[in-house]
Amino acid sequence: MDGTHPLFKSKQTGERRQNLPERIYRQLKQRLFDFELLPGDRFTESEVAELVNASRTPVREALNRLQREGFVEVSFRSGWQVKPFDFQQYEQLYDVRIALELEAIKCLCAMHPAADLEPLKRIWLITPQARLSHGASVCALDERFHEQLVEATGNQELARIHHDITERLRLVRRIDFTQRARITATYEQHGEILRSIIERQADRAQQLMKAHIEESKAEVRKITLHMIFQAREHLNTGQPLSSG
Repeated sequence: MDGTHPLFKSKQTGERRQNLPERIYRQLKQRLFDFELLPGDRFTESEVAELVNASRTPVREALNRLQREGFVEVSFRSGWQVKPFDFQQYEQLYDVRIALELEAIKCLCAMHPAADLEPLKRIWLITPQARLSHGASVCALDERFHEQLVEATGNQELARIHHDITERLRLVRRIDFTQRARITATYEQHGEILRSIIERQADRAQQLMKAHIEESKAEVRKITLHMIFQAREHLNTGQPLSSG
């Protein structure tokens, strides 16, 4: 490997040394989500060990976990690499997610008594003035909206599978919330979906949900490569990312 990835030249951590593999796993995953580690980037276990002030054993455990989740891959000759984007795989995951959530809506609209959706109503059925505008915060709420709808069915296996899909899509879904218009659209679309479920309009709720996820999928594909290019330029030049 030629040189050292710029990520590993600084940012030493002072976190407490407990449950090291978990801490390292979460730290690296966050850097992936923040585009500090980019698709195609290569690095070694030694570089990560120096970054997190740990031995290579817990580092390897954390990397193996990220590998199982499809975020990184390893080559015995060239070390570790952030897995390049596979748009076909992501689109297939989106398709599975649509199928799961449409089934969840069908169940929710048929349940007696009705599922408790009050926590979701307090977040999404609010005035425009009360809405959040911070992309990362709305992204987290969006993820929970979809998970809570599935969880509300009471089908634990459905929720488990859906959660796994959510984890694998999280990296690209975060991109959808870098645009203000997409944040506004999320509030409006979630509100319509929720009202339709409450009114037991299953067909309408399913149509709205499918359109909502398909729109998000299309937006993510459109801007992903641009975001990677911006992050790569920032990494190479040290200049701040453009907000436009």
